[in-house]
This record gives sequence, C-alpha cells and structure tokens, in this order.
Amino acid sequence: MNARRRFDAPGLFFLPLVAVVASAGPAQATDCAPRAMPPFDASGAGGWAHAPLSKLKRDTKYAVAKEEGRTLLKATAEDSASAFVLLARSDPSKAPVLEWSWRVPALVEKADNRDPKKEDSPARLIVGFDGDKSTLSDAEQRRLALAKSMSGRDVPFATLMYIWSNRDPVGTVIPSAHSERLRMIVVESGAGGVGTWRSYRRNLAEDYRQAFGSAPGPMLGVAVMTDTDNTNARAEALYGPIRLACAAPIPS
Repeated sequence: MNARRRFDAPGLFFLPLVAVVASAGPAQATDCAPRAMPPFDASGAGGWAHAPLSKLKRDTKYAVAKEEGRTLLKATAEDSASAFVLLARSDPSKAPVLEWSWRVPALVEKADNRDPKKEDSPARLIVGFDGDKSTLSDAEQRRLALAKSMSGRDVPFATLMYIWSNRDPVGTVIPSAHSERLRMIVVESGAGGVGTWRSYRRNLAEDYRQAFGSAPGPMLGVAVMTDTDNTNARAEALYGPIRLACAAPIPS
C-alpha cells in the first residue's frame, strides 16, 4: 500500500480545535445574527490558516487574490491535499444558512467521490461540528484517535463537506469510506458550471439532519480545500467570501 495514501480522509484532519472560544447558551431562531467570515488572509492575522492533512501528503498551495474589489482565495493542487481553515465557533440556530461562492476552471477528470482511491474534488467547503465523542462507537472513537495521532490535532465530532462532483446529482449525500462522522453533500455536478462563478446557500441544520439524522451541535469552524492527491492530477479553484445568514431575510 502506498504510504502516502494510507489515510485519505479529508475533513478528519482539517480543523485544529485548540483555543476554541466557549459556546454561548442555546439561542432562539428569532435571534438570528448574520455573520461574515473574516476575509481570506495568508498572514494569519484574520484567523485563517493553512492546515496540512498529513506529513505524508504534499500541500495544496493557497494564495490571496483580488478580483473586482473582492478578496478571494486561489487554490492550486498538484497531486496534493491540504486545507485553508478558519476557527469560527457559532450556534447554527442563530444563523443557520451558509453562503459562499467558488469558480473552477476544470474538473478533476478521474475523480470519483464514491471510490476512496479516486476521492478528489476541485472545490470543497468543509464545516466541523462539536459533540459528545463518548457517544460514538468504539471503532469510530479509535478512528478519530488515529486521525489525531496522524495529524497532531484534535478532530471534530462531525463534519459536513460540500463538494463539486463529476457525476453524482446535486443533493446526493455521500458517506465517507473512512469515517461514519463525515458526510459529503454534492452542491455542483458535472462540467456545466465550469469557468463561471457558482453561488450557494445551504441550511446547515437541515443538511446536518439529512446527513446524520440529528440536530447539530455548535459549529467549530469552516475550511476550503482543493485536492488531487488520489488522482495525481492538477486542479485550481477560486473561493469567494463566506458568510452565515438567516434562514429568511430579516424584516426591515
């Protein structure tokens, strides 16, 4: 087995959970508080940071870019996988809708998100959630402990990963072959949107219930990732600003 691919579980490693701010008490849905994530920043001053997945993998390159007054993040993957992460603890009941955009110039031709040996994507937006890990199966607790030992950082209780798939229909939930606590949700499929900005608005609480069958705990943070470590290919993506919004517009 190729040592570089023994643990291809993007999302398990992406979120260092140190220095996370304590959670506020439960909030009513009527207390919606929209929140823009800090602009992408490579210096670390804004809270964003590069997060390698493993010492055995090459890193995707991330660079801040400007376009029409917007601060963007450009990702370039060449047989590589790593994430760009923001710790941002939030109560999904306050602002349950995640909004973002991305632009992809080409698909990863051989990628197949249902095949662990080909599980790559030109664009992913990842959300980590807190929870009681003692409620997980013994096997899953061992997987999380192994992931922590491999990456050197703690891992989320559960992870949603919004992806661009080559062939699976939009709305498909794809279980991870590596962890029962990681679910991929297809938000874009095929080549129809390649080369244009694509915008998304997803209800985190609804998606979490669909994926895991229960209500989510606090959101711990977000990450973006472009990866080609399984297909040995090259891919690029531009990521636009990310924000949390209300389920419905706030009355003026």
